[in-house]
Amino acid sequence: MTGAVAARTGDEMSGPALLVMGLAVTGSPVPASWLLAGLTVSAAAGGPLLGVLLDRSPRPGRLLASCLLGYAGGLLLILALLGRVPDAVVIGLAVVTGLLGPALTGGWTAQLPLVAGPGRLGRATALDSMSYNLAGLAGPALVGAVAAFGGGGAAVPVSAGLLIAALPAAYGLPSRGGLAVRAGTDDETRTATGHRVRPGTSHGVRGGTGRGELPARVVRAKVRAVGAEVRAGVSAIVRNVALRRATVGSMVSCCGLAMLVVSAPVLGERLTGQSGHGALLLAVTAAAGLTANAVLAALTRPRSPARADAPRPWDVAEQAGDLAERTERSGNRAERAGNGPGARFWDVVQAAGTAVLGVGMVVLAVSGTFWVAVVGAAVAGLGEGPQLTALFAVRHREAPARLRSQVFTTAASVKITSFALGSALAGPLAAYDVGIALLAGAALQATAAAILLPRGRSSPGSG
Repeated sequence: MTGAVAARTGDEMSGPALLVMGLAVTGSPVPASWLLAGLTVSAAAGGPLLGVLLDRSPRPGRLLASCLLGYAGGLLLILALLGRVPDAVVIGLAVVTGLLGPALTGGWTAQLPLVAGPGRLGRATALDSMSYNLAGLAGPALVGAVAAFGGGGAAVPVSAGLLIAALPAAYGLPSRGGLAVRAGTDDETRTATGHRVRPGTSHGVRGGTGRGELPARVVRAKVRAVGAEVRAGVSAIVRNVALRRATVGSMVSCCGLAMLVVSAPVLGERLTGQSGHGALLLAVTAAAGLTANAVLAALTRPRSPARADAPRPWDVAEQAGDLAERTERSGNRAERAGNGPGARFWDVVQAAGTAVLGVGMVVLAVSGTFWVAVVGAAVAGLGEGPQLTALFAVRHREAPARLRSQVFTTAASVKITSFALGSALAGPLAAYDVGIALLAGAALQATAAAILLPRGRSSPGSG
């Protein structure tokens, strides 16, 4: 958990740090905003592939560590090149760096079952989502403090340092044991047809005629296999009703959340004359989310056997997820999870949290004083925190074990890209009228809540 907090705090710092650095170096908000857009928009391309690689790796922690190092190196290279080469080159570098972004979010979360085990997964999920809130609270605050004392570019090395500090924790994550054998071992590769091939032989590849032909065929087979697994991960989201609903709803909500993030400095400027107070509003939102998730973590704490005779709704939901995992291979949809109301507990929490987030944005939009805006920011955080916890719980419940990393990184990547789209739309709206921008974000939250609310008695695990 310490490694996740460090990595996510560095990630939460990276966007604001690039904005502050871009404005300080170029003197214009245009290249600064494009740096942030470049860092986030490419996540949709990187997420699915990272998910495949994490699922295929017997030691996913080592791959996560490589992603952390690459992301930190990209940030430092942007710092070194900005103002010295054309802006397009630096923005292109930001796009490449952003390909690794999903590893800092969904890539960590997907490893929870390896660390916590099935009996503690519910509480671990709540604690994991708290790390997002803690990072969201600390990241912008650190950027503001470091930039105030060290200048516009000083926050980028601190962000990279936090990412590097998380390397030992990532590298030390448990291995999958036998779960990744299907991807092959160091001295054995599976072709797309399922045949095993050892280096230096042509056995297992139909039509193999010699050693020189084998490497090309193995490479093609590996590419086809990776492509098939990417499609399988996307299909797992698209064909599963609960996963599809949670993913689409979170995308719409994240697009609306970008309206809040972009509008907060403008609102702070309007209400107090200092845009820095907008960062304080975001810190209030993160603190409220952290508090709400702390309550959820306490509620989902495993109970003693003496009190286990009265199941709670979230207990039923976790039992349903275990049943779905056991019946995954059978294909018997009648036995899938989600037929009872308790199994939908987290789906309802996600929808309710999204609605509360929208209410907070409405309060922010109509606020006439800074303290009313603080109340609105707190209400928004009380919704955002449980919303994220519930989203993770639904993913853990519904994602097939062999595709879990793909589901998490793919879903995280489309969320990040939705945030980039929302940021691009929020800028002109906030410049015209910050209240309109916030109300637009609230409307998106209402739309997302309508998408997320479970309907009928159909199984969320079926598709």
